[in-house]
Amino acid sequence: MTGARRLPGSHLALGPGAEFDRIRNIIDVLGPQAVGLGDDCGLVEQEDGFLALSTDVSVEGVHFRLDWITSEEAGWRATAAALSDLAADGADPVGVLCAVTMPRTSPESQLLEVTAGVRTAAAAVGAQVLGGDLSSGPVLSIAVTVVGHTPRPIIRSGAEAGDGLWVTGTLGDARAALHAWLTGRQPAARARRKFAHPEPRIAAGIWLARHGATAMIDLSDGLAGDARHLAAASRLAMTIDLDLVPLGRDVRDEALTLGVPEAQFAAEGGEDYELLVSLPESFAAADAFARDCGIPLTRIGEAAPGSGVEFVSAGLPIELRGFSHFG
Repeated sequence: MTGARRLPGSHLALGPGAEFDRIRNIIDVLGPQAVGLGDDCGLVEQEDGFLALSTDVSVEGVHFRLDWITSEEAGWRATAAALSDLAADGADPVGVLCAVTMPRTSPESQLLEVTAGVRTAAAAVGAQVLGGDLSSGPVLSIAVTVVGHTPRPIIRSGAEAGDGLWVTGTLGDARAALHAWLTGRQPAARARRKFAHPEPRIAAGIWLARHGATAMIDLSDGLAGDARHLAAASRLAMTIDLDLVPLGRDVRDEALTLGVPEAQFAAEGGEDYELLVSLPESFAAADAFARDCGIPLTRIGEAAPGSGVEFVSAGLPIELRGFSHFG
């Protein structure tokens, strides 16, 4: 197993942030009942590898608004967010479970639309819908649990000094859509799709696991925040060159409205659901990755002895903020 210096049952170090301070407190309360917390997935060892499990909740008014996206898109989006955790461990999806909470006054058609979104997202990665739960509440909330399998999980703590840091796809379009909506405008079609219909990078995660990945994390809370978790878990320093970050096509216009550099705008956004991965210095198969997975793989930095993450642009350090649910 990659990252063998950390057994699946031990806990990973987490990066900074109010949300992760709460998780640290939760781990303390759970005590010996907590197993392997801090990674994208919980891992259960089996004879032929590991079961990978994760859960993710999407709440109306926090993660999405129904005047921005449809109920079916909300179901897809919630499912894709949970499946993205499997991608980060290099796991192949087996199935999903979905628990929906919705107001008593909501029509049944809305529930069926959410269900259709869950179904199509699961089908897109070859997973079955295994069950779920239904309850009433003040707003629409979609909690999705995913189950996958991997012969060799790629956890966050396996990076080595000297590894290169790479990112799949492009970053920033989800934030571009969000910023357009928040300022009373309709987002560009590509940016809207990235927000409403993210694609979990399952095939990319499996490919990278098979080609030497040492550590991975999905970019749900943004490059600025999630890179710090990768560095903390691997107990390394990481340097990321913002000038190398691959940007979505709609980032520039939205960044200009804030007067923020494009790469900073993208790195501080969340919900791209791309993968940040460390690979050995000898890795030279980015072209093969792009051919096999249909998306680019871009080197943006490196790992070294030490701690923390330094973001640089034009050779100068840049202070960035990551997304926080409780910031």
